[in-house]
Amino acid sequence: MANRRDNRIEPSFEGSPRARSQAGLSVSEEDRVVPSNRKASAKRKSSKAKSSRGGRGRSRRGLFGVLGRMFYWCFVLAIWGGIAVAGVVVYYGAKMPAATTWSIPDRAPNIKIVSADGQLLANRGMSGGEAVGLHEMSPYIPAAVIAIEDRRFYSHFGIDPIGLSRAMVTNLVGRHFSQGGSTLTQQLAKNLFLKPDRTLERKVQEVLLSLWLEHKHTKDQILEMYLNRVYFGSGAYGVEAASRRYFGKSARDVTLSEAALLAGLLKAPSRLSPARDPKAAEERSQLVLAAMREEGKISEKELKTALSAPATRSPSYWTGSENYVADTIMEELPDLIGDVRGDIVIDSTVDLTLQKLAEQSIRKLIDDSGKKLNVTQGALVSIDDSGAVRAMVGGYDYSTSQFDRASEARRQPGSAFKPFVYMAALEAGRTPDSIRNDAPIKIGNWTPDNYGGKYFGKVTLATALAKSLNSVAAQLAMEVGPNAVVEAAHRMGIQSELQANTSIALGTSEVTPLELTSAYVPFANGGYKPDIHFIRRVTSADGKVLYDSGGSGSAPRVIKPEIVGMMNSMMTGTVEVGTAKKAAFAWPSAGKTGTSQNSRDAWFVGYTANLTTGVWFGNDDGTAMKKVTGGALPAQAWHEFMVAAHEGVPVRPLPGTWKSTPADTIVPDEIPSANNNQPPPVPSQSVGQQAPATQAATPVAAAPALARPVRPAQTVDADGLDMPADGGATASIKHPVPPGNVGGPLKKKQTSILDILGGG
Repeated sequence: MANRRDNRIEPSFEGSPRARSQAGLSVSEEDRVVPSNRKASAKRKSSKAKSSRGGRGRSRRGLFGVLGRMFYWCFVLAIWGGIAVAGVVVYYGAKMPAATTWSIPDRAPNIKIVSADGQLLANRGMSGGEAVGLHEMSPYIPAAVIAIEDRRFYSHFGIDPIGLSRAMVTNLVGRHFSQGGSTLTQQLAKNLFLKPDRTLERKVQEVLLSLWLEHKHTKDQILEMYLNRVYFGSGAYGVEAASRRYFGKSARDVTLSEAALLAGLLKAPSRLSPARDPKAAEERSQLVLAAMREEGKISEKELKTALSAPATRSPSYWTGSENYVADTIMEELPDLIGDVRGDIVIDSTVDLTLQKLAEQSIRKLIDDSGKKLNVTQGALVSIDDSGAVRAMVGGYDYSTSQFDRASEARRQPGSAFKPFVYMAALEAGRTPDSIRNDAPIKIGNWTPDNYGGKYFGKVTLATALAKSLNSVAAQLAMEVGPNAVVEAAHRMGIQSELQANTSIALGTSEVTPLELTSAYVPFANGGYKPDIHFIRRVTSADGKVLYDSGGSGSAPRVIKPEIVGMMNSMMTGTVEVGTAKKAAFAWPSAGKTGTSQNSRDAWFVGYTANLTTGVWFGNDDGTAMKKVTGGALPAQAWHEFMVAAHEGVPVRPLPGTWKSTPADTIVPDEIPSANNNQPPPVPSQSVGQQAPATQAATPVAAAPALARPVRPAQTVDADGLDMPADGGATASIKHPVPPGNVGGPLKKKQTSILDILGGG
């Protein structure tokens, strides 16, 4: 037993493999459930070393892998994005016409209206200004526009990727749309061809058109087209229109500060317009100046000068009275040349110097006396012997009211209509020395009372016209018949419808200042009625003549020379001793005042052998002025204008001759019977004949001054002789009147008073 215990062999993990194999049982270190401490420690160290080396390798391989995968997918996305963009471009491009048919659309025609002395009166048309070449306009304009709108204009190919990227980053950082990436070429493409819709289709088409523009045109051509078509706010398209609109000057004369203001408008033309927000426009112009300095377009000295002298805006747009003329010309133009299909130049008859004189004469009197006399509006028309309108003012201020009172407002002319009554009487056989009794008369229910109720008894027709005696004018209208008066007025140039009744003698039918003035022109030129015109010639931009007035040599004669002489001798008295003494100046002149009921209208139409000028004052709403008559404000305005207009012009006498008959041989004419409804026969010789070109323009010698019986003790103030012509004056007599048989012996009436009032 002892021996077996001593010889017992314990299991051992040691020993040689061979021994273990022989024993038939073998357990290795790996077979232990819990390894020994020594072995486990060694194992852990070995494992950590291997793990650290493998981790560093895997981290390196993972970083490059991520970057690689990102690059790969970006590349893939770029390919698909490019395919998508190409598809969109092809899709929207297919909707456009073939590129071979693309062409620059015509610019909206501009109508340039110039005065007789070559100065600009106005521009009309959608653009509001003529096209100006890049080399013609101020060099500051293109420099300012490029600096603020497209700094790389001369280096990009129509699309600016750098500018587009910068705009995208700025908009993303600011989290709102504050910058656009469009180039000037893209903006031009949009303005020329596309609608301002914010759609993908429009943007794609804009890009395609920009590339086409860059291919077909030079940079300077593109910039010139852009500057002549882009909108600058306040209705101004193109730099010329904008320069005229804001500064009252051509784009050729724009200064640095003005160019900066124009360039600044392009961001938001309506909002930044100096006509709407001058402060915002000025702030924007300062940003433009800074950009120009940054780009080296201007020096530091120029910058400081421009900042210290900001642009001075024109006080008001289209405020000049010459715009009344421009509007009238635009109305007449289609009848002369038809549709306007390109830029044209209109040479007008208006003298801009005279136009400004006329405007000043109207404004000055209203400024000085308007509130005191309750006068708010005035009009003036001046026409030369050939029918050319030399000046026309349609109101106090065009910018506040574009209604043309000279050519559109029909008002009662009052006694300014009387020359046609006297002319009809002279053609019926009366003379300036014919005697009529100035006394109260009554025609039905109408009593044509003289102004102030003053009467002069027996007077010559010359005296009656000079002193604007209403009773005598009414008598003459009864004698010759209202139809004869209407015929004479229409023959002379009145175009408005006239009522053939007895009260027409006092100007109760309404007329415009333009037609009333034009009807006096035959008195000034010797008896010829020319075509009244504003346009001398119309030419295209390349100088082709589209219309020419052809002068005034074919004006027909409408008054016999002896009648012209008689009328001029009588109307000279109006200026010398009658109601228009305030109008007299160094030239021989004649004319007639007029005042309607309650001084609603005050007129003076007068003329020399050089000009015929009519003046009207009143209110648009027809309210009465405060005792303003034709011999007051209208005569004063006429005098001021005519003195300036005739400065330095050789004096010419009025045409026509007539010699007064000795007063002691004058016998009053008989009044025709009351049933004389027909106008007197107009002498056939000369009437309606064509005047030679030279004859119409050359007046004959003036008639000698007439001896007119005037009673000094009964002379009435020159401003207060015109009777309100409403046909309803009272029959009250304020002053004693001399008795007399009014108008001479009456023949037995053959008709009723209704026949007389109706034109008998």
